Amino acid sequence: MALQQTGVTVNPDSIFDVLVKRIHEYKRQLLNVLHVVTRYLRIIEQPGSIRVPRVVIFSGKAASAYDMAKLIIRLINDVARTVNADPGANELLKVVFIPNYSVSLAELIIPAADLSEQISTAGTEASGTGNMKLSLNGALTIGTLDGANIEILENVGSENIFIFGNTTSQVAEIRRAGYQPRAILDKKTELQHVLGAIRDGRFSPEEPHRYHSIYDALVNWGDHYLLLADYASYMAAQERVDATYLTPGIWAKKALRNVAGMGPFSSDRTIAEYAEQIWHAKSVTLPG
Repeated sequence: MALQQTGVTVNPDSIFDVLVKRIHEYKRQLLNVLHVVTRYLRIIEQPGSIRVPRVVIFSGKAASAYDMAKLIIRLINDVARTVNADPGANELLKVVFIPNYSVSLAELIIPAADLSEQISTAGTEASGTGNMKLSLNGALTIGTLDGANIEILENVGSENIFIFGNTTSQVAEIRRAGYQPRAILDKKTELQHVLGAIRDGRFSPEEPHRYHSIYDALVNWGDHYLLLADYASYMAAQERVDATYLTPGIWAKKALRNVAGMGPFSSDRTIAEYAEQIWHAKSVTLPG
């Protein structure tokens, strides 16, 4: 229903790839945009390189004064406009930003998700509950070792989650050593092509300079949340997602193990532990 309201027609065989949360640089919606642009350019420029269709769904709200967050939302919509109008990508990729995210929308989006994007920079996500809800509904998680992703991994098994990126200690070490994001681009990687497409207006031809500040934030102003440092690992994890999805039986088994592994996150268990370990309250047996 939420997708119907956007007017976007999707391939029903697609992975429904979901990132729904508050728009913030540390939550790295922008890293997922880099993945989407990479995927799009591969489809157009390297026919046959992408075999698994995706519907990439973003939703979330930005603080009213948070200019970069609002610019990221605009970029997501510009990328969606370009990708969804391109017949060359029609069957393999669609991008959707669903506005006015709410509990009611979450009730529609979360049960439909195949892949849960939990990609905050390691060490920045204090906890997390959306990832638990998505996992409980059968979505496989692609994420960093951060927040509740760590507990999900412990409960579903490392073979049933797609972990990528630098750990909290590695992030600290990268920063301590003097992180230079431009050095990553100097290696002439695919990432350079992706960032160039955003910087040069491929997704905003009516205003080619619209996203120069995003390029500068990542390349020239320090890339504080290490998107470029984690990009290669993230793309490799996305390729593992595609490879797994091509074997439906394996994907289904992993999804079921995610559902089964969410028992320890129940509110009953949580309240019982609080009562015993923090409040030191004794249980009461009611008469009758």
